[in-house]
Amino acid sequence: MSAPRTFDLVVYGATGFTGKLVAEYITTTYGAGPRLRWAMAGRNLEKLAKTRDDLGLPEDFPLIVADGAQPETLVELVSQTRLVLTTVGPYQLYGSALVKACADAGTDYVDLCGEPAWMRQMIDAHAETAQKNGARIVFSCGFDSVPFDLGVLFLQKEARKTLGGPVKTVKGRVRKMKGGFSGGTAASLKATLASAAQDPDILNLLRNPFALTPGFEGARQPSGAKPYYDEDCGSWAAPFIMAAINTRNIHRSHALLEHPWGEDFTYEEMLLTGPGEQGEAVAKAVAEDKSMMKEDGLKPGEGPSREERESGSYDVLFIGKADDGRSVRVSVSGDRDPGYGSTSKMITESALCLLNDRPDLKGGIWTPAAAMGEALIPRLTKNAGLTFTVEAA
Repeated sequence: MSAPRTFDLVVYGATGFTGKLVAEYITTTYGAGPRLRWAMAGRNLEKLAKTRDDLGLPEDFPLIVADGAQPETLVELVSQTRLVLTTVGPYQLYGSALVKACADAGTDYVDLCGEPAWMRQMIDAHAETAQKNGARIVFSCGFDSVPFDLGVLFLQKEARKTLGGPVKTVKGRVRKMKGGFSGGTAASLKATLASAAQDPDILNLLRNPFALTPGFEGARQPSGAKPYYDEDCGSWAAPFIMAAINTRNIHRSHALLEHPWGEDFTYEEMLLTGPGEQGEAVAKAVAEDKSMMKEDGLKPGEGPSREERESGSYDVLFIGKADDGRSVRVSVSGDRDPGYGSTSKMITESALCLLNDRPDLKGGIWTPAAAMGEALIPRLTKNAGLTFTVEAA
């Protein structure tokens, strides 16, 4: 970025449910003073003013009117800030113009995207421009895919320490998840499936575990598509709906890091449902569940109460195996519901890590692990309620 920017960070979509949570977290954690020069942006000035007042921010707190349907307003928005944090999804419907504007202006960008086909389209269209102009664009900075992307990175660091080198086989196992997915996640899934139904190329991307690593196709990957009994965990394992995005982000991180775990690295991600007949029955029920596609579920802009968010939590186990049979185990847990309470803190800390802790990172389209790596973990543990733990093998 050549000219100085007025703001360090602008929250775009601040009047939506998740956007308000982000703005609330920034207000309570960092305030509205010179410590962080930030603003809120959205389509409606009256709604922005109400959000400002609800948060107890001063009357002169900066508000910016910008609308994805009017790309010129996004160009004006990104020219004023070092980084845009956007919660406006589904991104394949509302996000393309903002990514282009950021790449063109050399403005940093973080989002909550879990839409791999759209992400690949953005990589193909804007990665070169982002590299040239110094824009650091980081997708998937919420529950998809920060705990998983950083969980594998954390595991590989422990493998080097205890086993003498990285492991080429890793599996992630969701042991606990209290609190649901966001309405935005459901809307993104519906939009993705609708696009795939009309475009065979999108369907092919969705089926490819290396969809986000153009030019590289690695080893055959475990599918994680059918329930089975996992001997390592003493539990039945069921397909995990967010594996479709998390696995692809992890493979992109590995590629951006120049394949330090080997070009034959494999990763599988599933949900644990317990042992015995009951665990098997639950696993099969999960595999057949289509509730995310129901029309009466949460919509974008809707979400759980504060009590529900604060009573939520999650816990993910990662197991890495070396060729000689030795293994390493780590876990990542969060103290809020994954879809809202934890996600709103993760994306904020990702944005601030990018701004403050990675000044030398070059422009391009990144993943959280490749862009921020180990620098993000202390922020998440100190401020965002995440815990990274080495477990007994």
